[in-house]
Amino acid sequence: MKKYPHYKAGKALLIFLVLVLFFSGRGSILAAENTFRWAYQGDIQSLDPHVLNESFTLGFLSNVYEGLVRRDHDLKIEPALAESWEQLEPTRWRFYLRQNVVFHNGNPFTASDVVFTFERALHKDANAKSYIPQGLKVEVIDDFTIDFITATPNPILFHEWPNLLIMDREWSEANGAEIPASVAEGRTGFASAHANGTGAFRLLSRVEGGAAELEVNKLWWDTKKHNLDRVIFSPIGKDATRVAALISGEMDLIYPVPLQDIAAIEALEETRIVAGPEVRTMFLGMDQMRDELLYSNVKGKNPFADRRVREAFYRAIDVELLNKKVLYGIGTPAATMISPLLFAPAGQMRRLDYDPDKARVLLRDAGYEKGFELELLCPNDRYLKDEELCLAVAAFLAKVGITAKVEAIPKSQFFKRLLGQDTSFYFLGWTPGSLDSYNVIQNVMGSPDKELKRGGFNFGGYSNSRIDDLSEKILVEIDQDRRDELITQAYQILAEDVGYIPLHQQGVVWGVRRGVEVRSRADDSLMLYTITKGD
Repeated sequence: MKKYPHYKAGKALLIFLVLVLFFSGRGSILAAENTFRWAYQGDIQSLDPHVLNESFTLGFLSNVYEGLVRRDHDLKIEPALAESWEQLEPTRWRFYLRQNVVFHNGNPFTASDVVFTFERALHKDANAKSYIPQGLKVEVIDDFTIDFITATPNPILFHEWPNLLIMDREWSEANGAEIPASVAEGRTGFASAHANGTGAFRLLSRVEGGAAELEVNKLWWDTKKHNLDRVIFSPIGKDATRVAALISGEMDLIYPVPLQDIAAIEALEETRIVAGPEVRTMFLGMDQMRDELLYSNVKGKNPFADRRVREAFYRAIDVELLNKKVLYGIGTPAATMISPLLFAPAGQMRRLDYDPDKARVLLRDAGYEKGFELELLCPNDRYLKDEELCLAVAAFLAKVGITAKVEAIPKSQFFKRLLGQDTSFYFLGWTPGSLDSYNVIQNVMGSPDKELKRGGFNFGGYSNSRIDDLSEKILVEIDQDRRDELITQAYQILAEDVGYIPLHQQGVVWGVRRGVEVRSRADDSLMLYTITKGD
């Protein structure tokens, strides 16, 4: 065979041209995919849905996992993995599970997965146990029918179950993920870095502190209303960087938007603001359980054990000015631990007046005329203007002689410290998973008791037996008017004790690119299956 000197060069050129055409075509295919990119100020805390009751993490995971029920845009309960339910007796509820649903790995969803999830969520290390009432029994009728038997009548049995995300028993057991990880202990597991749900999107990859990539679940049981093929989430902590990513087109949506940049984003043709009210209540918690504070120069006693000191802190803080100067007026000053959007009588409650002079008198009467020092623990990547708010609180306290040293840290470290009760004074937000007052009263206001699953988020150890007694009555009271009376009494007792210092309900502020259709939710969750993205 005659050899041509240019043969190898020609073959190389041919291969090169084929590759160019291949990748050009592949690029066109990729370009045709509708990819949605979004950023939040902090990262997902874990992919394990049962380790931390933190709304952003649960909101993200609710696009991958699902509960028996979910909430619509107006936060009303609607069917999800359970297609219907009925109350057979005052203490027996029957749930009919959705059939022909598969997990992302192809495993079928059945009642066995529900039982496994409830058992897993009750593990001592699970942070989801508060979703399950004390003494609940689960009876499997068949593969797609389950009865839940409560110890007493429970009018809000499943109102927290949108956050109780169902895991695949077979997948979990095969991968050693039968028990949840522990944020408090810093222990991770297989489910911390992998996911297998039934939701509208399946996880492709996630780098801790970096991007998480999802793709559409083509086998999702629900009618598709979005038009997304791929989703890329990125945590961007710096406000200016996050805004720049939106303006440049690198991101399709960001939140929260720095409040000082709202006008600038609205003024641009390619971007706009999506805003609305939020039901999360921001507050200050105080260690009232120790004989001596962990982080204070007061030795041998605990200043917060004295109601006068707690009231002094409350009266030293001007929440109206906080709202005006730090929150640019989008917050709503709070008089108690729940939003009036969730409990209307809260709108009739009144805060203690801002009165720094009285605060000084109270401190003097309590024996702290010269004030004292302590640490204020705060996240710097979780809530709207969280670090700035803590610094402003510290400035108000300084005016009455209190030196509050702000320790602002990433939320991963912040929640680890909180769950370990490693704090003397802290800034926190709370959205009740059930959107009902019982959640707040039981989890945040209730005296800590692991056996009763009470006070799991009461990191300061506030305790009042009258509130605990009311909590038990509120749980079983079916008459709504009487129930509202009991709830109001609990909030009034808390106010008399100054058990917490409520600050405000923050607003929802998202920045989006032109062509992205999305509505803000009052729970500040981004449900990807409701989003469309056009040109």
